[in-house]
Amino acid sequence: QVKPVESGGGSVQAGGSLRLSCVVSGYKWPGYCMGWFRHISRQEREGVAAIITSSGDQYYADSVKDRFTISRDSANNTLYLRMDSLKPEDTAIYYCAADTSPVCVNGLMKAAPGQVPSSAFGNWGQGTQVTVVS
Repeated sequence: QVKPVESGGGSVQAGGSLRLSCVVSGYKWPGYCMGWFRHISRQEREGVAAIITSSGDQYYADSVKDRFTISRDSANNTLYLRMDSLKPEDTAIYYCAADTSPVCVNGLMKAAPGQVPSSAFGNWGQGTQVTVVS
């Protein structure tokens, strides 16, 4: 069973940085996809960034491009999200997700530029709160 567990959330001043971590147990590397998503209060869940873990190809939402960086560490079964130049509108619960089928790869490759679809990810963490104060 694939089980993501996030950590690293917290409160930070606008313009600051945070790094989120997600340990994904049960994931068989090189695997297929991992990603970060967020839920901003009163809005729909938004795809933030995703990575095809075999190739390293990365996908970012337009709202975070050039500010956030996704990376993975297969030796430690861990996915990261480095967040720089944080803004108050980045305040959200951030979720890590992983999928072990090629469906997620197709979903990412066919997505419109600047969009990270969540529908193909089947294994989700509990989330970690990120609060950016101005």
